[in-house]
Amino acid sequence: MSIAIRRLDTQQSNFESELEALLDWENREDPEVVARVQQIVDAVREGGDEALVRFTQEFDNRKIGIALDLIITRESMATAWDRLATGDRESLKTAADRIHEFHEQQVSQDSKYTDEYGSKLGSRITPIARVGAYVPSGQASYPSTVLMTLVPAKIAGVHETIVAVPMPRDAISDHMLAALHLVDPTYVFSIGGAQAIAAMAFGTETVPKVDKIVGPGGEWVAAAKKLVFGPVGIESIAGPSEILVIADGSVDPNWTAWDLMSQAEHDVSAQAILVSPSNRYLEDVGAQIDVNLTESPRADIITTSLENRGAFIQTRSLDEAIEIANRIAPEHLQLAVSNPQDHLTNIKHAGAIFLGQFSAEVLGDYVAGPSHVLPTFGTARYASVLSVQDFTKRTSIIDISESGADALGRVASQLAEVEGLHAHAEAARVRLRDYDNNR
Repeated sequence: MSIAIRRLDTQQSNFESELEALLDWENREDPEVVARVQQIVDAVREGGDEALVRFTQEFDNRKIGIALDLIITRESMATAWDRLATGDRESLKTAADRIHEFHEQQVSQDSKYTDEYGSKLGSRITPIARVGAYVPSGQASYPSTVLMTLVPAKIAGVHETIVAVPMPRDAISDHMLAALHLVDPTYVFSIGGAQAIAAMAFGTETVPKVDKIVGPGGEWVAAAKKLVFGPVGIESIAGPSEILVIADGSVDPNWTAWDLMSQAEHDVSAQAILVSPSNRYLEDVGAQIDVNLTESPRADIITTSLENRGAFIQTRSLDEAIEIANRIAPEHLQLAVSNPQDHLTNIKHAGAIFLGQFSAEVLGDYVAGPSHVLPTFGTARYASVLSVQDFTKRTSIIDISESGADALGRVASQLAEVEGLHAHAEAARVRLRDYDNNR
């Protein structure tokens, strides 16, 4: 049986409405989920450890008695590392080293200069003191997310890192524990969902309150991050995984089929889109997906994802395909075309761009170097990949000289009067040389 992937054609009269229907999912927010998440957040904020334990028992089906049972110890992480096969340890270490090497290049320096009055101006960059990282561990285990979030935080100089990772039915993979061992967070707690976000946002008797929360998660986690924003910072409201492939037919359709399936297998809500001017190529990729599904252990998830949220879009040209990609602003964009560098400048909105046939998105998921925590839901129009900068803050440094106060104070006082702020104007004027026999 062939998989029924939605087909769109830019030459059809109903293309715009069909495209809007395809993307409309991103604007929906389940009010029942939001209401329930609000209750969980409020309960953890008010009830602390007691509420945290109760929700963990309920949602993760765990028989824990007190909040201290939620702590994952360094000893258990080290033991898991020792249990791994040598090849698995080497793979994790290689990925961590490449992520570290890439993000080291992002470290920003303080800036300063002296203006014409001798005033010294600049900015100072300092790390966020305490960061919480949420690492999903439900339908699949993501040790890669441990590395992709915590390595940049360490490079930024974050003093305390708090990790929340679910342990449904008390289960957690050795690979997850081993990845945690590699990055050595300050604390790790086996909590998930909205209750984990609330615990890190407001603190409990056991879980420290953080200054910022990073990391992806499902709709309950996304709703919770949105609700706690303000008291804590967040890097994004992450949604299900997305991939958009622009293809000219030059890449083996089997490769593209697996690229689309690799993201669809994350979750039934993941979105995989193929855009091409070649109808033959769209047909070939679809046929290859049918073949590949017979050997995929996550075939049911992939099928549901592709049939509900996937699409094959035929365009008039490669340029039109790029225009559509810019409208969608996907999390991952693969340029599966000849001479991809020729088209790179025309890509305006994407979380990460993969150039050419060998730059598979999966390499970015694990080992290329840049973090795989990326903007979703079209937020790549204004948001960026997780980076070292997400774990730092920039503070202005202003050291005005005497002559600077005299010159700039006159301008500031005039602007303050325009705005009707008399005290502002006076605060500037009292520093003028010739004001009220001041100096």
